[in-house]
Amino acid sequence: MFKSVRIYTDGGARGNPGPAGSGAVIKSLDKGVEETVSTVKKFFPHATNNQAEYDAIIIGLEEAKRLGAEEVELVMDSELAVKQIRGEYRVKNPELAKKFLEVYNLSQAFKKFNARHIFREKNKEADALVNEVIDENI
Repeated sequence: MFKSVRIYTDGGARGNPGPAGSGAVIKSLDKGVEETVSTVKKFFPHATNNQAEYDAIIIGLEEAKRLGAEEVELVMDSELAVKQIRGEYRVKNPELAKKFLEVYNLSQAFKKFNARHIFREKNKEADALVNEVIDENI
């Protein structure tokens, strides 16, 4: 059980669309410093970058829920997804809208939830999971 977690997520596709991967690194904030408590990754034979980004959020939130987290800070380098989650941008793509709804529903399981954008250089662990899962499967 972890009260407060930060989830770093990333997704990517080779070919866009093409073979894709999603990764999430869950870090506990309970001791005042980030401590990795779990990582999850998933391969998709055919997806777009944006679909893989949303899938990364979904698997990260599912893992945080499984770990018993109460407060979640979602951190990612997809500015589009962050702005959509915050309600700053509309989700126009029907496939992404389904994934957005899943993210929204999962986020309701937490007492506190927010999302913020970071630069790609600060998201290397999640990015590495994406490349790892794609390499393992193609």
